[in-house]
Amino acid sequence: MQHRQPDEFAARLLGRPYASLDERTRTVAHHVATRKHIARNLAKEYDANPRFGQRAADRVAAFGGSWTFVGLFAGAVLAWTVINGVLVLRQGHAFDPYPYILLNLFLSMLAAIQAPIILMSQNRQAEKDRIGAEHDYEVNLKAELEIMLLHEKVDALRQTQWDELLRIQREQLALLATLAAGAPAKTSLITVPAGPA
Repeated sequence: MQHRQPDEFAARLLGRPYASLDERTRTVAHHVATRKHIARNLAKEYDANPRFGQRAADRVAAFGGSWTFVGLFAGAVLAWTVINGVLVLRQGHAFDPYPYILLNLFLSMLAAIQAPIILMSQNRQAEKDRIGAEHDYEVNLKAELEIMLLHEKVDALRQTQWDELLRIQREQLALLATLAAGAPAKTSLITVPAGPA
């Protein structure tokens, strides 16, 4: 397998010197020149060694955005209001009477701590998506360059075939000219059967 220099590919296919390319494009040009694959599993690489805080943020975001959380949250609020309602009916007072100021405080604290944790998880996902988009660019650029190389090879092959066909046609024309000039033709191996007399 023939390897070429990335400079050659950059100049020929991208129309720019290798040194003037950005880092990602240089990486792609190098992979094309050395005939190496560029695709890889980025999710596996990105999630290989997450820190404790990252894992916790992902779990909190996954649980906070689930129907299980919604059901537990609705159940807790309903239980809180029922318990306080029953206490008011039986004893005349409750630990958090209507309008449930203590419940509002707990819900506000829950929202205050849950929101930044979910944002951390979303930022991590956005970073993962950005890295994935950059990798997709590399893979697409490499595919485009490989297709351009294939077009060059097909064009070269077609030109070679045209040259060969023209050479054969010139030889045939020379033979026809020789035959037309009255030169003795070589005996054909094909014999024509004689027809009925």
